[in-house]
Amino acid sequence: MKIVIVGNGVAGTICGKTIRELDSQAEITIVSEEPHPYYPRPNLIDFLAGLIPLEKVFAFGENWAERQRLELRLGQRVLSVDPADRAIELADGSRLKADHLVLATGARPSVPQVPGNDLRGIFTVRTLDDVLGLLDYVHLRPQVAILGGGLLGLEIARALSLRGLDRISVVEVFPRLLPRQLDETGARMLQSYFEAIGLKFYTGQQAAEIVGDGQVRAVRLQDGRMIPAEAVIFASGVKPRLELAQAAGLPCSSGVVVDDYLRTGCDRIYAIGDVAEHRGRVYGLIPAAFEQARALAYNLCGQEKRYEGTVPFSTLKVAGIYLTSVGLISPEGDGFEIVSSYRPESGIYKKLVLKDDRVVGAVWFGTRKGAQEIARLVQSGKKINQYKNVILEEGFDFSVIFDQPV
Repeated sequence: MKIVIVGNGVAGTICGKTIRELDSQAEITIVSEEPHPYYPRPNLIDFLAGLIPLEKVFAFGENWAERQRLELRLGQRVLSVDPADRAIELADGSRLKADHLVLATGARPSVPQVPGNDLRGIFTVRTLDDVLGLLDYVHLRPQVAILGGGLLGLEIARALSLRGLDRISVVEVFPRLLPRQLDETGARMLQSYFEAIGLKFYTGQQAAEIVGDGQVRAVRLQDGRMIPAEAVIFASGVKPRLELAQAAGLPCSSGVVVDDYLRTGCDRIYAIGDVAEHRGRVYGLIPAAFEQARALAYNLCGQEKRYEGTVPFSTLKVAGIYLTSVGLISPEGDGFEIVSSYRPESGIYKKLVLKDDRVVGAVWFGTRKGAQEIARLVQSGKKINQYKNVILEEGFDFSVIFDQPV
C-alpha cells in the first residue's frame, strides 16, 4: 500500500505516524511546501516568547522520520492533483502516484483588504519562518499593533510581552475578547488581566488604514483614532488552502467536504485537518486535526473508525491565569440553563451551560482545578442530576458523576 500525504502539519504527520504504527509495510510519503520538519504550532508561541530555544520547537528528534521509515519531501510545492490517478505533480517536475492520497494542506492566514497592508512591517504568525522574521524585525521596532483579539492574537501579545516589548496594542472588531470562547463576564476579567501586564485594547473597532511611508508607522481605526505602530500583526483568522482540491474538482464549500470516514467525493482521496469540512464545519483546531488524522489512519489500515466530530476546547495561560472554554458557552434558543459562580475577589469565574441536565458548555477562568473533569463531562454526555447546585464548589468530587451510567 502506497500512501502520499500532502502537508506535514499536525494532521499529515500524525496520520503518517499512526499508519506506520498500524502497518509496518506501508510506503508513506509526506510532501510539504515548508522546508522544516513537523512542529506543533503552540511551540511557535513559546519560541516567540523566548520560553524555549529553536531546537525545542520541533516535535521529534533528528532522523525521526528515517527511523519511522517515512519519506519526507520538504520544501516541495505541489502544483496539481490528478484525481483519476491519485497523483500529484511537484514544482521540481516529479510526479507521485499513490493507492491512497491524503490532503492535509492546512490553512493560511486571512489578511483583510486594509489599505496599507503591503507596507514593510506587516506580519502574520503561522509558520516558523513567520516567527523568525517577526523576531528579527521587532527587535529594533518594538511598538506593535495586533489586529485580532482571538486566541492567536492574545497569545502573540503575551509572547511579545514576555520578550520585553511594552508598547503592544490589540484591536478587536467584536465588543469583547474571545467572543467564541468567553461570555461578557469572562472576557472582562481576561481583559483586566492583560491590561495589568501593560497591553492596551481597542474593542469594537477595526483598522481602516495602515499608515506609513514605505514601512508601518500607525494604524488608523474606523473611528479616526491613530495607534502608533512600527509593526502590525494580522491575527484575524485563517482560510483553508483549497486551491489544489478546487482545481482537481473535489467537492468544496468552506473546506474540502468529507464524510465520517474523511473521504472526499473522489475514490481513495481524503482530506483532514484545517482544510477539511466535516458535517458542515471546518474546525481549525489541533484536537480535531489529531482525531481526524488518527481516524483516517485506522480506516486506511482496514480498521473501520468513524469520525463523529470534535467538541471545541480551548485553553490559555497568561500571567499565571488559566482559562478553559469548552463546548457551547453562549447558547441561543430554549431549553438551556446556566449555572455559574463568580468570585472576583479571588479572580475565579466558573460557568456551566446545561441542557437536559447535561453539561454542553463551560467556562473555567482563574483555576485549572476541575477544568479537565468539566471537559470530560461535556464530551461524555453524563447527566449531573442532583449535583447541579454543588458541582462548582471547590473540591467537588467529579467521580460521583462519572461513576453513574449515561
